[in-house]
Amino acid sequence: MTDNGTTLAILTEGLTKTFRNQVAVDRLDLAIRPGEIYGLIGPDGAGKTTTIRLLAAVMVPSAGRALVGGFDTVTQAEEIRRIIGYMPQRFSLYGDLTVQENLDFFADVFDVRGRERRERIERLLAFARLEEFTDRRAAHLSGGMQKKLALACALIHHPQILFLDEPTTGVDPISRREFWNILSDLHVQGVTLFVSTPYMDEAEHCSRVGLMFRGRIIEQGTPDEIRRLVPGELLAVWTRDLIRAREVVVHLDGVLEVQTYGDLLHVFVDDAEGRQPEIEAALRGAGVPFQQIRRSTPRMEEAFISLIRRQREEEREPA
Repeated sequence: MTDNGTTLAILTEGLTKTFRNQVAVDRLDLAIRPGEIYGLIGPDGAGKTTTIRLLAAVMVPSAGRALVGGFDTVTQAEEIRRIIGYMPQRFSLYGDLTVQENLDFFADVFDVRGRERRERIERLLAFARLEEFTDRRAAHLSGGMQKKLALACALIHHPQILFLDEPTTGVDPISRREFWNILSDLHVQGVTLFVSTPYMDEAEHCSRVGLMFRGRIIEQGTPDEIRRLVPGELLAVWTRDLIRAREVVVHLDGVLEVQTYGDLLHVFVDDAEGRQPEIEAALRGAGVPFQQIRRSTPRMEEAFISLIRRQREEEREPA
């Protein structure tokens, strides 16, 4: 359970979960070091939630094994629950209880008592910026406040490892940013964070990212390493006619991939400097208006789309 002499926070070997004939997690191998922020990204149905439930000892694997904090998720589930925090995707607190009552309840569950209990709850209320809302029922909090309350409850016992399943889904951009500021503070304190997210900008905050597709990790690395997996260089094309522009450029020499992104066409080419005049000439020749073509830097979102598309194409190829 070590990596170059460092004890791993999470280790999985061939971790598998099947539901009837459906493989949700397929022979997953992970090695996550203490203090990492590990981001799990992937399309809906990729197996992210099932993976987190397996690691949080909420679910038993069909095959393989997982060690969390050195404990086996099947035979030592109780030991694991004492050292982890788990925040599920859906709001799972008690809506009829106030903010204070929810925190008191989770303090009771984890046997946090006396002065330590008072100090921790005070600190968590300040940490989550909920001091003014202690008497408000959880059901009456905004989505962002509910998320922060759920996080505070998951932290009541000072967990070493925190599992977060799409923690900011459905909240506004400001609340998302505040939530990630809190996670960054936890990271500085040495807490290991395992986060699934549908937001590529959030994946940029992670130490490492795993791209999950149909139950398997198909790529893994730092955000920079993932971005570098996108082939070629990127040209961003501003045009009012995305459909026709795509039809013109997709078959040009040197064009490796074309993605539509909002009101932009993202064109990946083998040589941006050489291909830009050719693309401009082709669009003018076809009568397709464009405002600007500019070299750009691929982000996690472009990398995600490209890698998933490549994986789907590979799976369609005949054996």
